[in-house]
Amino acid sequence: MKKWYEEEYEFNIEVTGFLRGNQTERYCRNGEEIGDTYSCTYGCPVNQDGYGICSKMMMIMFPTMEAVRSGGNLINIGGQDEFSKNLVCPDGCVMFKLTVKKLGNENFYTGDFFD
Repeated sequence: MKKWYEEEYEFNIEVTGFLRGNQTERYCRNGEEIGDTYSCTYGCPVNQDGYGICSKMMMIMFPTMEAVRSGGNLINIGGQDEFSKNLVCPDGCVMFKLTVKKLGNENFYTGDFFD
């Protein structure tokens, strides 16, 4: 892999709780635990140990991330503020908080990358 573009946003995801129960065993197939954190720019989020976030959760997060990358405001889709939103996994087990940091780089589509 040869990353050539400095992304416009960084995404941080934290496991904030469970909807039922208080342990990950026999509950969350990916083994999410409260306090786990993941981060990424464009690729899939990974934690400090190099493990990726649940693939089902990524299906939920990707459209939200694309909304931000398109100049959107997360308040418009139920976020707590412009750059944060609470999400629940598709299995209804784990709660996450997505936080976005604007890095100040040019937008991929409106920058001068294709000239």
